[in-house]
Amino acid sequence: MNISDPIADMLTRVRNASRARHTEVVVPASRTKREIARILKDEGFIADVREEQDGPTAVLRLTLKYVDGKVSVVSGLKRISKPGLRVYARKTDIPRVLGGLGIVIVSTSQGIMTGQQARQAQLGGEVLAFVW
Repeated sequence: MNISDPIADMLTRVRNASRARHTEVVVPASRTKREIARILKDEGFIADVREEQDGPTAVLRLTLKYVDGKVSVVSGLKRISKPGLRVYARKTDIPRVLGGLGIVIVSTSQGIMTGQQARQAQLGGEVLAFVW
């Protein structure tokens, strides 16, 4: 199946799985998705990321995180820059999510990082997603 926006597909799978209270979600692997999953793990939104071979293709198995086993740590995910309308931000214009309670995922010339890391490195780039 040909997906026009694989990052949005990954975020939607995570959003749907967390709302359905699944323990794991499986997404097709790519370098960009691997980096986004690493950021989600480092920031404490998901518990674990594993890469596995599923026949000829590689998949990422994301273990979701819940508070007291009931409420998902990920309360929202939103894709900002889409294939039809790219959104870029200068180093001084990187947005904040919920006054700093969420994170911004930014694709910069130095790689994919959070908005806070991009501000510290004085880098702008494409605003991929908001997570809160």
